[in-house]
Amino acid sequence: MTCQDEQVVSVPIERLLVKRSLPLALGLSALLVLAGCSSDATQEGVDETAATAEGCTPSGAGVEAVSVAGAFGETPNISFDAPLSAELTQRAVIVEGDGREVQNGDILVIDYSLYNAASGDLIEESGYDEFSPTVLTLDTEAPNFVGVSLTAACSTVGSRVAGLIPPVEAFGPDGAPEFGLGAGESLLFVVDIIEIKAPAVPPLDRVEGEPVDPPEGFPSVTYDDLGAPTVSIPEGDVPSEFALATVIEGDGAEVSGGDVVIVHYHGVNWNTGDVFDSSWERGEPASFPTGGVITGFRDGLIGQTVGSRVIIVIPPELGYGPSGGTSDGAIGATDTIVFVVDILGVQ
Repeated sequence: MTCQDEQVVSVPIERLLVKRSLPLALGLSALLVLAGCSSDATQEGVDETAATAEGCTPSGAGVEAVSVAGAFGETPNISFDAPLSAELTQRAVIVEGDGREVQNGDILVIDYSLYNAASGDLIEESGYDEFSPTVLTLDTEAPNFVGVSLTAACSTVGSRVAGLIPPVEAFGPDGAPEFGLGAGESLLFVVDIIEIKAPAVPPLDRVEGEPVDPPEGFPSVTYDDLGAPTVSIPEGDVPSEFALATVIEGDGAEVSGGDVVIVHYHGVNWNTGDVFDSSWERGEPASFPTGGVITGFRDGLIGQTVGSRVIIVIPPELGYGPSGGTSDGAIGATDTIVFVVDILGVQ
């Protein structure tokens, strides 16, 4: 292969980096809760006397009937007799942690399991590993999907909490058919509250510093006055293994699983030399959760620090190979891709 000049192919980020997942569809509102009981577990089964002076969500017959086995931080084994329903969110503490109690406005790092309480079907589950957590901003007065916050409120870090969320405190009366949740069907959540994140700081306008040359075998990269890269693919075989080079090392916060990152990025198909996506081309940074992007991109970000610039080489099995490439053909099922990424902030 000879060195190739870049050709820009405009493809929206939603079709390239971001995987289709419920946390994204919820706008990163995030998740929690679990429930149990029989088909008549409605508001009449809620123990309203369980509400405390602190305003904690009460328990109820439905949520108390659900069985949740397994240790905090591990994938739970959940069983219940469907269908379950509720008119108001019910909450039960499965494992009580010994950390700080969460407060309204806190940004929580969580793992979760989400079920259709009416059918018993699993809708989505995080991986319960260092890469899988997502974030939930606790807001018990949220106008949408407030049931997740009502379940998490009053919990302590290290807790596993369950809740049964009715439609009115989830997606609304019409449900979310795209996620297998029909009209009038309640949600069952189990959430592990891993930590409370420090408040976010404003993102950088740009990464500063003189970049070092990447290791041998990486593409060569030049930058314009605004930092936008131009990538030249080297001659030789297309790489088949993941590779990462930090060419500017920042001194900001470390990116971890569950973070929402703010980045400028530039993606090139190694096989063709074409630019398939670039936030620099659009003129504004992008933001997304580390758990909601392709595996190779995620692995290139976690452990890096804000203010850093990285070059990530992603083989097809960590990129778009598992999905057969992109639908528009910009990336094939056997194509290796490369990203230049400036990490501007975390939320």
